[in-house]
Amino acid sequence: MATALAWLAGLALLHRCERLPSGAEYVALAIVFGVSFALRRRHWLALAGCAAVLAFSQAALRAEWRLTPELHPAWEGRDLALTGRVDSLPIAVTGQGGVPGWRFEFAVEAVGPTGAALPPEVPRRLMLLSYDGPPITAGERWRFTARLKRAHGLANPGGFDAELWLFEQGLRASGVVRGAERLQAAPWWEIDAARQRLRASIQQHVADPGMAGVLAALSLGDQNAIVHADWALLRDTGVAHAFSISGLHITMFAWLATSFAGALWRRSGRLCLRLPAPTAARWAGVLAAFGYALFSGWGVPAQRTVVMLAAVAALQALSLRWPWPLVLLAASVVVTAVDPWAVMQPGFWLSFGAVGLLMAAGGEQAEGWRARLKAALRTQAIATVGLAPLSLICFAQLSVVGLLANLIAIPVIGFLITPLALLGGVAAPLWALAAWLTQALMAWLKLLTVLPWAVFWLPAAPLWSQLLALLGAALIVMRLPWRLRLAGLAMTLPLLWPAVPRPPAGEFELLAPDIGQGNAVLVRTEGHALLFDTGPVYAPGADAGERVLLPLLRSLGVRRLDMLMLSHRDIDHVGGAATLLKALPVSELRSSLEPGHALLRAGAPQVRCEAEQGWTWDGVRFDVLHPLASHYEVGLKPNQLSCVLRITSASGRRALLAGDLEAEQERALVRREPDLRADVLLVPHHGSKTSSSAELLAAVRPTVGIVQAGYRSRFGHPAPPVLARYQAAGIAVVASPSCGAWRWQSDEATALAVCERTRLRRYWHDRERAGVYQESPGPLPEGPAVPEPDAIAMF
Repeated sequence: MATALAWLAGLALLHRCERLPSGAEYVALAIVFGVSFALRRRHWLALAGCAAVLAFSQAALRAEWRLTPELHPAWEGRDLALTGRVDSLPIAVTGQGGVPGWRFEFAVEAVGPTGAALPPEVPRRLMLLSYDGPPITAGERWRFTARLKRAHGLANPGGFDAELWLFEQGLRASGVVRGAERLQAAPWWEIDAARQRLRASIQQHVADPGMAGVLAALSLGDQNAIVHADWALLRDTGVAHAFSISGLHITMFAWLATSFAGALWRRSGRLCLRLPAPTAARWAGVLAAFGYALFSGWGVPAQRTVVMLAAVAALQALSLRWPWPLVLLAASVVVTAVDPWAVMQPGFWLSFGAVGLLMAAGGEQAEGWRARLKAALRTQAIATVGLAPLSLICFAQLSVVGLLANLIAIPVIGFLITPLALLGGVAAPLWALAAWLTQALMAWLKLLTVLPWAVFWLPAAPLWSQLLALLGAALIVMRLPWRLRLAGLAMTLPLLWPAVPRPPAGEFELLAPDIGQGNAVLVRTEGHALLFDTGPVYAPGADAGERVLLPLLRSLGVRRLDMLMLSHRDIDHVGGAATLLKALPVSELRSSLEPGHALLRAGAPQVRCEAEQGWTWDGVRFDVLHPLASHYEVGLKPNQLSCVLRITSASGRRALLAGDLEAEQERALVRREPDLRADVLLVPHHGSKTSSSAELLAAVRPTVGIVQAGYRSRFGHPAPPVLARYQAAGIAVVASPSCGAWRWQSDEATALAVCERTRLRRYWHDRERAGVYQESPGPLPEGPAVPEPDAIAMF
C-alpha cells in the first residue's frame, strides 16, 4: 500500500513542477533510485522511494517527448502546407457571424516547402478549425494550408486550464485552415468514420437537434453534440456525468456483457472444463468494455475505466484476495502507469472516490425488491453525500437537487436511453423512443432547477480545509457511531463556509483577468465589488462573462456586483454583460450606451457615465472623468465616449481605467484634469496606435500599464510604436497573453503585483514570451496573425 501511495505521490510532485528535470537532475534521480532499490529489503521506505522516483522520472521523460517538437514563435501566423490525417471525429462549430465550420485533430505526416533554409518543426498532432469549407470525414488524408499558433490558453484564478487540456490530448498547436485538398478517402475500417456516419444518421432520424446531440453523446461519446443550454441544465442538476461516456456507462455495459457471456458459457460443459464460467465472463466483460470505449472515442475517462476493469479482473484471475483499499490502489497505479496525467483530472478522483466510498461503507446482500430499493437509495446517498466535498473542490459547485435528479436519471439513462441509443444503429425507430424518453427526463430536470438553492456555489477554500472536508465526508458515509459521523459533519464546515480574503478598509484590489481581445477589470473594496467592462464574445453561445468572469467571481466569493460599468458599446467590452446581468444581482449599471441598447433593458438600475460623478465605498474614492454630459450631444464615436474611471485609496494609491479612449480625447482630458497621476493605467484601446498619447503618459506617470489583448490578436495589440512610447517614459507594460490574470493591491507596502502565469506556472504552460515589456520588442512575424480559435479562446 505504501508503494502505491508513493507512486501516486511521485506523479503529483511532478505535476506541481514549473519545469521538467535537467540532464544533471535525471542523473541524480537515477542515483537515488539505485540506492533505494539496493536498500528495498531493509526498510519499506526504500521500496516506497523507488516507486516515487520511478513514477516521477518516467512521467517526466514521457512529458519531454509529448512537448516536442514545438512550433517556433517565428512560424506562428504564416501559411504552412500540412499533409496528414484527420485523427478525430470532426465537431461542428459556428464561428463569428454564424459561419459554419469543423474542429478536428490532425496528425501531421509532412510539412510542405516554405522557402526557408530550415523547414519549420511542427508538432505531431494539431487542433485545426476549418470554416466555410468542404465537409471533412475522420480518417481522410488531406493537404491543408493553415496558419498555426502555439498551444496557448487563458490563465485565470479558478479558471479552466486550456493548455493542460491540450497537453493531455497531445495537441501542441492549433490553427485555422485557409486552403484544403482531399488526398484520400477514409479506409473502410476507420472507426471514427463509422462513428461519424452513425452521428449523421442520428441527426437525420431525430428531428430535435438537442435530443439528437444527447443520443450522439450517449452512443458515440460525442459530448460536443449536446447543445450549450442542455449542458448548463445537466451541470446545475448534477447529472452531467451520466450524459458522457464515463466509468458509469462502460462499467454498466461490461456488467451486462459479463452476465450475458456467463449465461452462454455455462451452457457448454466442455467450455466450463477448459475455463471456469466466472473467469470467462469477467474477461468477456473487459473485452466488451474495450470495444465500447473504442467506439465511443477512446476518451481518457473511458481508457481509465477499461484499465481499471482489466486490473481488477487480473487480480481475481490470479486469486489475489487483497483488501479493498489495496485493490483500489493497485488499479490506480495501473491507470496512472498508462496515463500519468490522469491524476490531474477531476474524473480520476471522482470515480475512484465513489468506488472507495461504496467499498468502505459496505452493505448486506439485499433480498426482495424493497430491500434492493433501499440499498439503491443508500448507494446513491453515499455517492452524493460522500462526493459532495470533492465536487466542490473540483468544480466550486454543488447541485443540492443532485440526489433527486440522479435517482431518476441514472437508471433511466443506464437501462433505457443508452441501450436504445445503441440499438438504434440496428433499428432506427428506436432513436425516436430514446429521444422521447430524453425529453421527459429533461422536463423533470427543469422542474428541479426551479427549486430554491438548486445550485450551491462556493468560493475557493484553502488546502487544509479541503483535506479536512474529504476526511469528514468519509466519516459521514461509513458505518460508524453517530458521534463520529457528527464529527465528520463538523469537519466539512471550513469548506462550506470559507473565510474570503478582502482588502482592508480604505484600500482596494484590482484584478485584470485574462479574457483575450477585450477589457474587463474587477475592483474590490472591503465590502463592494465593481466590474469595469465584461470582455468579448468568443463565438455564438460563448462569451467572457460565462467562460471567465462568472467562475472568477464565484471563486472569489463575489455573489453580487454593486456596480457594472460598461465603458462603451463595442462587443469586446460588453460581450459578457448579458450573461452577468442574468446570472448575478447587479445593483447599478453605469455606461455610455445609447438609449435603446438591449443591455439597458436587462432590468438593472441605470446611470449614464458623466464626468464629475463620484462616490466613496469603504474609504475608497471613485471618480468618473469622462465623458462630459455635452459629449453625448455631438455625435462622438463609441470609443471617444468611453467611460474613464479613477480609483483612489486612502493611502493615496491610484488606478486609472481608460476604456478605448482615443488620443484627441486623452489630450482634452489632460487639459481638463489638473492631477491625473496614477500608479496603474489600463492601457487605452489595448495598446492601439490611436491611443496612449505622449501627453497622457506624461500626465498619468504610471508605474505599470496593463494591456488586455488576445494572444496573437489580428489587431496586433499592443502596437510596437506604442510599446516604444511606454518604454521611453520608463513605464513597464504587462500584457495579458504573457501574464495571464494580473492582480494588484493598493495596501501592499510596495504595491506588489502578481501574474497568474508566474504564480501557478507548470511545465506544460507556454513560456516563450516574457510577462513584462521592459525592452523594445523585436519584429513581429510577417503576415497577418492567426485569429483566436473559439475552442481555445472560450477557456
